[in-house]
Amino acid sequence: MDTAPSSSAPLTTTEPSGSHRRRVATAAALASAVEWYDYFVFGIAAALVLGDLYFPAGSASAGVLAAFATFAVGFLARPIGGIIAGQLGDKRGRKPMLVLALTLMGLATTGIGLLPTYETIGIAAPLLLVLLRVLQGIAVGAQWGGAMLMATEYAPEGKRGLYGSLVQLGVPIGVVTANTVFLVAGAFTSDAAFAAWGWRVPFLVGFLVLGLAWYIHSRVEETPEFKAAEQALAEREKTETRSPLRTILRSHLGTVFLAGGSFAVNTATFYIIITGVLDYTTRELGMKRSAVLTVSLCISLTQLVLIPAAAALSDRIGRLRIYALGAVGLLVWAIPMFLLIDTKSLLWLAVGTFVTSCFLSIMYGPQAALFAELFTAEMRYTGASLGYQIAAVFGGGLAPFMMVLLLEATGTSMAVSGYIIGLAVIALISIKILASRAASR
Repeated sequence: MDTAPSSSAPLTTTEPSGSHRRRVATAAALASAVEWYDYFVFGIAAALVLGDLYFPAGSASAGVLAAFATFAVGFLARPIGGIIAGQLGDKRGRKPMLVLALTLMGLATTGIGLLPTYETIGIAAPLLLVLLRVLQGIAVGAQWGGAMLMATEYAPEGKRGLYGSLVQLGVPIGVVTANTVFLVAGAFTSDAAFAAWGWRVPFLVGFLVLGLAWYIHSRVEETPEFKAAEQALAEREKTETRSPLRTILRSHLGTVFLAGGSFAVNTATFYIIITGVLDYTTRELGMKRSAVLTVSLCISLTQLVLIPAAAALSDRIGRLRIYALGAVGLLVWAIPMFLLIDTKSLLWLAVGTFVTSCFLSIMYGPQAALFAELFTAEMRYTGASLGYQIAAVFGGGLAPFMMVLLLEATGTSMAVSGYIIGLAVIALISIKILASRAASR
């Protein structure tokens, strides 16, 4: 039997001070931002240079496909990070797993920035690139659950959605920062210098994440929700072994898959517009790299307002209503978006991706609180992380790769629109089932 706890149950059992709430929320938001920055610089580099440098092939499309396949490998590794961190995070605490994830991400990203190319060390170059990308995937898979729970489990009553959205803001902040650093690197280097070393600068900046990991380790306390669950289960653990993963697999696997199904369209469309569209517009449509990056940067800035607004509204009228509205918008807008992009006009590119980002924000804002409310405290890290990372694998990780394949196979961007529409239908079915379960409780 697959059941889920009531979403109205409070997540916080004690009352931390206002200053500590703000410190935790800020730390969680920063952790998410720097982690996603490190993760996104790979996607941008994959669209711009990694194919030529690490996967030399007979055609530009083949090199890009190889680079995007490596990009997707990071997503395949994300459930591993979610499972490991979920198990340990539900048993040992949210904070240690978040610190470990940040440290691993900082080291992996810096390693990519220092990695020699295929021309220098041959086949070892792409193999090491894949390994470092796997480590990035494990790190971000472990990070999201920890940061999200640090924020939502410290949230005041009635503001869980808003506090959870602070972690979600890490995505647009990471995109803005990654695009900005690439724009700066490109502006101060020639095309040859950018291909030789300029692209490495954004990766080397990722080393700064280690300082944030130390701050969280030394200045942030464990969440009161976890402390309460830990104390309540202490006696039980003396006579039995508690496994959050086993509990999820036995009784809540359906909820995990419904969560993943509801979110796959969001993460797939997001990576299509920030990575796939970057490759498509520069390589296929002949648009300027700097102009497309600037549009992506500006669009991401608007999400800094839209995400918390949608989350705050979900605190008032319900998560699933807002969530479903975003999914319907993505379904309806999938075809007009690519019709506008195909005009090769920078203005219509901006309009098409801006409207898409609005619907993405409407879904993404309440998503952290929604996933947190699907599971009880002793299994929340594991359950929420698995749902999110399943969506990341089947949505985000494959999306840029699928986009290139569909374009090569059909010769029309409408095939990509069809891909988005299919995922949107799955999302709406999943949301409907989740809503029915919530109504029956």
